[in-house]
Amino acid sequence: MSDSRSVPGSGEPVKVVDRRWWARGEDVPAPENTVGKPSYVEELEQRLAERDRQVQQALQQLKAASTEYDEARVRARREVVKEVERSKRAMLGELLEVLDNLDRALDAGATAQSADALLQGVRLVRSQFLNRLGSLGITTLDALNQPFDPALHEAVTIVPVTSPEDDERVVGVVRSGYRIGDEILRPAMVAVGKHG
Repeated sequence: MSDSRSVPGSGEPVKVVDRRWWARGEDVPAPENTVGKPSYVEELEQRLAERDRQVQQALQQLKAASTEYDEARVRARREVVKEVERSKRAMLGELLEVLDNLDRALDAGATAQSADALLQGVRLVRSQFLNRLGSLGITTLDALNQPFDPALHEAVTIVPVTSPEDDERVVGVVRSGYRIGDEILRPAMVAVGKHG
């Protein structure tokens, strides 16, 4: 857009060119004497864009790895629960066999002529039961005549003894104790001897 006007006092016409892009009706400004960015700035912008891309890629990989880890943890937990259930079923199946034999011993004792047959049957079932516990890693604590150990024994009574060797020793077992591996499953309830 140009306009012709005269300068006051001179009488000569002056030509004016409007360089405003919006006044010319253009949508974007004209690229007049635009100075480009210095090359080091463009290089830094490219490096920054590359780093941003690498960071986004690393974040995506981290999210994928985190999701995979969570899924693996859930699968592992499900497998552990299934394995515990299978082990529990197997153990209970073995104990049911012991119960069956106990029922047989009771039936035989009901028709037996003497209590010796019943007693023998119950002893056999007890032995079978202890064998099943042993297969699970459970062993009986040998407490009788051992030095009293509060980690293994629970003293329920003190019994006077005449021999100094029996002082602070287990002289009676009220209830057997059991160990599973290296840990105490249940301490033995014992009577402890006291000399003097």
